[in-house]
Amino acid sequence: MSVSASPQCGWRLAVKRCSDRAAAAVLLVVLGPLIGASALLVRARMGRPVLFTQERLGWHGQPFRIVKFRTMDGRTDGRGNPLPDAARLTALGRLMRSWSLDELPELVNVLRGEMSLVGPRPLLPEYAAVYTEEQNRRHDVLPGITGWAQVNGRNALTWEQRLALDVWYVDHWSLVLDADILLRTVLGVVRRDGIAFSGHATSPRFDEVGRPQESAS
Repeated sequence: MSVSASPQCGWRLAVKRCSDRAAAAVLLVVLGPLIGASALLVRARMGRPVLFTQERLGWHGQPFRIVKFRTMDGRTDGRGNPLPDAARLTALGRLMRSWSLDELPELVNVLRGEMSLVGPRPLLPEYAAVYTEEQNRRHDVLPGITGWAQVNGRNALTWEQRLALDVWYVDHWSLVLDADILLRTVLGVVRRDGIAFSGHATSPRFDEVGRPQESAS
């Protein structure tokens, strides 16, 4: 299969951006009651803040703040450091993650043009220091709410597998592939596939030297 020399450019990128924003606007209206109910549940069970925001790297490595529903409480150890994800993930948070409800506020990021419906998941800025040159090409396209790695194992994959799938998406991106990923995403949410990596609340993370450690979310 041929590889695209200029991913996401020209009229196809214009179509992607316009369709993303239109779909995000429609979904925010259609899913408004579900989003509102989720916000009320988070407020009632975990208190404030309802939303979790965090800096991530987007297109061409530009930072932006991702918006999600909070799924963890604020418990800390005796030194004031946050407990591991698995200890802080609440029952409500686990339920929301299993149905991907915590991702719904990211539609606002799509509406702002910071994300797409489909693309590599935006990751923490410090991860860029441990990417290989090849892995760093994941930033050559818009980050997404769902992506090729998410429909091929999601958090159950190793980091090497996830990043390789992200680069594969960059090299093979098309509007048809995006449509296929969206369909697979709906089926994956229903089946609740790949919610977590074995032994972790979500997935391990890279530290400054590339060793996997527990991730923050």
